[in-house]
Amino acid sequence: MKKNWYEFLWIVELIYFILGLCNILFAWLGMVFFTIPLLAAIMGGNKIYCNHFCGRGQLLGLLGGRWKLSRNVPPPKFLRSRWFRYGFLAFFMTMFSLMLFSTYKVFAGAPLKEAVTLLWVFKLPWQWADVSMTAPWVAQFAFGFFGVMLTSTILGLGTMVLFRPRSWCVYCPMGTMTQGICRLKLGKEGTDCGRTSKKDSGAA
Repeated sequence: MKKNWYEFLWIVELIYFILGLCNILFAWLGMVFFTIPLLAAIMGGNKIYCNHFCGRGQLLGLLGGRWKLSRNVPPPKFLRSRWFRYGFLAFFMTMFSLMLFSTYKVFAGAPLKEAVTLLWVFKLPWQWADVSMTAPWVAQFAFGFFGVMLTSTILGLGTMVLFRPRSWCVYCPMGTMTQGICRLKLGKEGTDCGRTSKKDSGAA
């Protein structure tokens, strides 16, 4: 069966991380992954990005499905619960806000911290990155945002191995936000909002 072009967007996900490793400033490109899903939900009232264009979801599906790197068992119920999904979203946005605050402090004159933070705890020295060609605050945002993208990818890979391939989609902050936007836009009629299928997301 002939595949659609958007079924190969997992390649874009890989290219993003490769570019970020080559030059940390490429981390800014990740803002595309943040803005497009929200704009699609606001304008279309659906989760078309999650269902068709999410390169991370495709990559997890490929690794866990075709390459059999997943246990392929249903994720625990708490992972699918509303309190966990919105709680994780709140935590994620809090850490994102702290990252923005760190960027502001560098903009205000604080020294640049050349490190990428994984899982919000582990700081990896990144002094080999050449950021002399740009303003320090621009580089600080890149370091912080690349850490956010790597952290969410690690969480996605972890739940992929432990449960079903796209179990990350169950509690993905972007998915939760777009789901909320759809419900606000469509009201009661938008309960499902064209959400990711149960088979893909790992919902029971």
